[in-house]
Parts: sequence; structure tokens; C-alpha cells
Amino acid sequence: MHKLPLIIKREYLAKVRNRSFIVMTILSPLLFVGMAALVFFLTKANNEEKKVMAILNESDFFQDQFRDDTSLSFVDFRGMPVEAAKDSAQHAAYYGLLYIPKGGDIEKVANSIELFCKESPGLGTLSSVENVIRNNVREVKLRNFGVPDEVLGELGKNYEISVENFTGEKKLRGINEIKAFIGGGFGYLIMMFIIIYGAFVMRSVIEEKTSRIIEVIISSVKPFQLMLGKIIGNSLAGITQFVIWIICGTILLFLLAGFLGVSVGELGGSRIPPEAADAMSGISGGMQEKAQLYLAELLKISWGILLVSFVIYFVLGYLIYSSIYAAIGAAVDNETDTQQFMFPVILPLMLAIYVGFFSVFNNPHGPIAVGFSLFPLTSPIVMLMRLPGGIGAGGVPVWQFVTSIVLLIATFLFIVWLAAKIYRVGILMYGKKPSYKEMYRWLKYS
Repeated sequence: MHKLPLIIKREYLAKVRNRSFIVMTILSPLLFVGMAALVFFLTKANNEEKKVMAILNESDFFQDQFRDDTSLSFVDFRGMPVEAAKDSAQHAAYYGLLYIPKGGDIEKVANSIELFCKESPGLGTLSSVENVIRNNVREVKLRNFGVPDEVLGELGKNYEISVENFTGEKKLRGINEIKAFIGGGFGYLIMMFIIIYGAFVMRSVIEEKTSRIIEVIISSVKPFQLMLGKIIGNSLAGITQFVIWIICGTILLFLLAGFLGVSVGELGGSRIPPEAADAMSGISGGMQEKAQLYLAELLKISWGILLVSFVIYFVLGYLIYSSIYAAIGAAVDNETDTQQFMFPVILPLMLAIYVGFFSVFNNPHGPIAVGFSLFPLTSPIVMLMRLPGGIGAGGVPVWQFVTSIVLLIATFLFIVWLAAKIYRVGILMYGKKPSYKEMYRWLKYS
């Protein structure tokens, strides 16, 4: 094993000196920020577009019920024939025409209302119109039953249950979903980098195999050492990239904090900086209090533990999957032949993302979330979704966190042992497309 450090060094330097690696290390943070800014800008521009809808009301109901708001305004076509109103709305390029026919019963009228549109309307617009109709029908029916107007006003109020733990500390609605979304972002990064860096290992093996240089290398190095060196060398290159991004992000945080006049030390505690409180001063009382509670809750997240866990799970997850990638690269002659083996490798990662989001959002400590956060092929992603809730004391139990890491290490040792058997045989196989059955037979070779 004395040659292993030389292999690791060679793979590491070959990766970090690569021009594409240097360019992506510098550009990736800027691209992420740019993409986030673009999505925000496009979403804001889309939401600011105001739709104009014509309304033709032939009934005695729903008078002055449809009022303009920030996203939808109405033009009254009262007195026009239906066909003329449809033509006018179409030629004026209105979003649509809401037609309310005649009738003596409000429920029959409501069931006969039609919306004419050039294209299928969005769910948000439909819900807005339907809510107006539903509320007005309900109000008229209650009035017919003799319910006073002041009681009708009381019925429209919203009521929220105050949630607290047994010590009296307030719990916020939806905070688990927000934390799971943050953890899901880290988990998604792990999935992307496992796929990217695992593919690097596979391509490196294929290139050396097709150029026949591998025959020279293994004359002085054992195949297992070569495979392990490639895996660890690329892993260190990935960690180097993460460290550079963390340093750049920290520098940007300090610069931004200095520009805003915020002490960076205040960001690590649960107390809300006065500058943040001032920024929320324009929000109404109840909303401002809620915003402060949410911000305080997010500041309580142990970001240091989350970042360290991110590196740990990335390295262990990468070691497992890159071993599989290396075995696949050794078994084939070109990258085209890898397609039949890729889907079973990527499937657990995709499963972790989707199942993790659905399970952790609804019940972060439920059996499905716990099971997937312990299963080694999905735990690097699902466990990170649960970690923003903390470790111990209401968060992820310490035993689950430790068990998932131990299982990852044991799984890596087992998979690298299996992958080495395939690697040792497949690295010198040429001109034949391997099958799962043949690779299984390779595992039996001593």
C-alpha cells in the first residue's frame, strides 16, 4: 500500500490542475447566484403581470362582487349580447370573459357560470374567481336563513391554533418544511456532486483502459490500489472545491455584513439583529411578529454542524458510489456501454430526493424518514434533510446520526471489496460487452 499515496497525489493534481476544474470552481458560485437572481426576477415579473377579464352579468346576483386586485382586473360588459361580448373580449385580447346567465336561484346561476378563454386558465385565476362565487352563494343562503350581517362578518374570520411545546415555547407553523427544504438543498448538492465526480472516476478508468496505458500501470500497482487511489484522489479534489466555495461564501458574508452594518457575530445567535428588525418595520404588527419568530428560528439552526455533516455525508456517499462507478468503468470499453448500468446506480439517489421531501416534510421523525436516513444508499441525502432540526433534544436522535455514519462506513468497505473484484477482472477485458450475469461471475473469482 506504499504506492497508494502516489496514486492519490497523481489523481488529485490531475484533477485540480485541469482547466475546467479551475473555471468551474470560480464560476459555479457566480452561476448559482445568477440563476437564483434570474429565477427571482422572472417569478416577480410573471407575478406583476396583471390580467384583464371581461365580465357579463345578466343575473341579479354577484353584483359588485368581482373587484380588482393586484393580479386581476375586471371590465364590465353589462347589456351586451353574449356572442358580441365574446367577440369583443377576444379582439381586445382580454384574458377571458366571465359569463353569468340569468336565473332566479343563486345556486342554479352559480352552476351555470362559464369562463371563455383563448387558452386554459391558470389554477390561481380559477381559484380566485371560484372563491368569490362560493363566498357569495354562501352569504346569500345564510341571509335567506335569517343570519344577521354582523354574524356573517364573524363567520369570515380566520382562526389559527397556537402551537407550543410543554415548556411553553412557541412552535411555528411550517418551520419543519422550511428546515427540510434547506436540508434538501444540501442533499440535492450531494446528489449532483456524487453523479458528477463519480462520472469523473468512471471516465478516467475508461480512458486509461481504452488507451491501454492501464496495462503498464498495473504491472507495478495492484488494481485495488489503483481503484482506491482514483476514488480518494477525486474525493479530495471535490473537498478542495467545497472548501474554496465555503471560504468565498464566508468572505462574501463578511463583506455583505460590513456593507449593511451588521455584526457577523449576531448572525450566529438566536437574537434578531436590530438591522433585520428595522427592515421588517414596514410589516404590519402580527406579520412582523411572525417574521421575527421565523427568522429567529432559522438563526437557531446549527449551521456549523450542518456544514460539517454535509462534508461527512458527501465524502462517505461519494466513496460508496464512486466505487460502483469505478467498477462500471473497468467493465466496459467505452462510455456508451455504461448506459445499461447507470439507472440502477442513480435510482437510489433520485428515490432519496423525492421520498425524502415527501416524508421529511410531513413527518421528519416518522418511520419512512428514519428508515431512509439510515439506509446507506439514501442516508447522505435524507439525513441532511432532517439535520436542520438539530441533533438530540427534539431533533435527530444521536444514535440515529451515529448509526447512519457507521452504516455508511461499513457499506463503503463492503462495496469497495465487491467493486475491486469486478475492477481486477474487468480492467483487462476488451471487445466484449459485459452483462450483469457475467459481472456476478467475476465476483466469484478468488
